[in-house]
Amino acid sequence: MVNLIGTYECKVDAKGRLALPAAYKKQLDSVLNEGFVLKRAVFQPCLELYPMAEWNKLMQKMNKLNRFSKKNNDFIRRFTAGVKMVEVDANGRLLIAKDLISYAGIEKELVLSSAINILEIWDKNKYEAVVDESVDDFATLAEEVMNFEDE
Repeated sequence: MVNLIGTYECKVDAKGRLALPAAYKKQLDSVLNEGFVLKRAVFQPCLELYPMAEWNKLMQKMNKLNRFSKKNNDFIRRFTAGVKMVEVDANGRLLIAKDLISYAGIEKELVLSSAINILEIWDKNKYEAVVDESVDDFATLAEEVMNFEDE
């Protein structure tokens, strides 16, 4: 399992190419040649970049869903909408498809933020707004999510 660390500001060029920061390239070195999956996030207007092994683990779980349930089929369709396989090129760049750039509202400046085993790709202004907006609620959220009294 990959455990990614860091938040970096980057730029995307006119063709939608994003140069991975050196720190992420180093952290992802063992999985760079396997490729990645890029998709829309479920809860926020950003993109998620999965190393292929992490994506495959997730797909194994999703493959257990009963496809004869409309709710499950609808979920799978929406979850995989716009999914793209991407690779890091010889110059250390990822190509972000135009439809995904549009979905996330990415202009030129963006933020790459680690989310344990995946990277989130945000438009810089949207990222800052979401982080600032949630400051007041973070203490309450941390208490609810990280309360491990049962252990």
